[in-house]
Amino acid sequence: MIYTLTTNPAIDMNLMGTAIRPNQVNRTENTVYSPNGKGINVTLVLKHFGVNSTVLGFFGGFTGHYIIDELKKREVNASPIWVEDQTRINIFINDGKDEYKFVNRGSFVPVEKQVEFIDKLKGLIDCEYLVISGSLPSGVGEDYYEKILDICHEKSIKVILDISSSKLKNLLKYKPLLIKPNDEEVQKIFGFMIQSKIDIHRVMRFFKAEGVQNVLLTLGEKGSYFSDGHMIYECSAQPVNLISSACAGDAALGAFLSEWLITHDIVKALKKSAAVGANVAESDALGDFKKVDSYINNIQVRKVGTLS
Repeated sequence: MIYTLTTNPAIDMNLMGTAIRPNQVNRTENTVYSPNGKGINVTLVLKHFGVNSTVLGFFGGFTGHYIIDELKKREVNASPIWVEDQTRINIFINDGKDEYKFVNRGSFVPVEKQVEFIDKLKGLIDCEYLVISGSLPSGVGEDYYEKILDICHEKSIKVILDISSSKLKNLLKYKPLLIKPNDEEVQKIFGFMIQSKIDIHRVMRFFKAEGVQNVLLTLGEKGSYFSDGHMIYECSAQPVNLISSACAGDAALGAFLSEWLITHDIVKALKKSAAVGANVAESDALGDFKKVDSYINNIQVRKVGTLS
């Protein structure tokens, strides 16, 4: 069973408007509310492609209950830890030209609730994969990641990391199954500038030496690269008109895992990932995935080197 952990979930409110101006009433044309959080998005995309997973995380207040209720409506399994503080609402506004992102800090999670989650993780008997995505909520220190990965190591749970924390550098010692950094995170956390394919090879060799088993490196409109520790693959991108980037990266990861973990076909997984990420980027929230099949036909994947 796949579990996804979103320690700082949110309701995403996507607004569309035109001619947005300061200090005046701005009328919106379309508003979409969605249960959100990076791991939640991964689970929803896995569900769309017929792969079941269970949502873990901290939820609170009417906003937290809204997310869990929406997941139940979509027949998604969830095992929440309830806190007193309200789960956050994030706001994304597109005026037809630019996107404005308002991301809130999130609910406070006290120590006893952090311990409750650790106990829950220890008690899971069917967890084969744990996808850890997104930021930590207020009250939770960066060392919490290590507590989680210690348990995963003890229980032989395969870990997939999609976090932008500087702590990622210290988590490589756990030899995660997969990490999904982007080029900005690689520069900020590890100090590598990515400007050429030589840089790609250097980064992939670094991650292999640090013990990472697989790397999905995303470069936005420039595509992505994948390394299985032996071969490096390059994947092209599908150009789209951006509506909201809020869920695109999470959706791309969910699509990749829905193929890679099941069929182990790297080429199909990369094509599906790129197509889904593009279709979601041109949609409010996750959208309807209607263009994925056609986009897959446009995506090119090729081998560009080895790490031997």
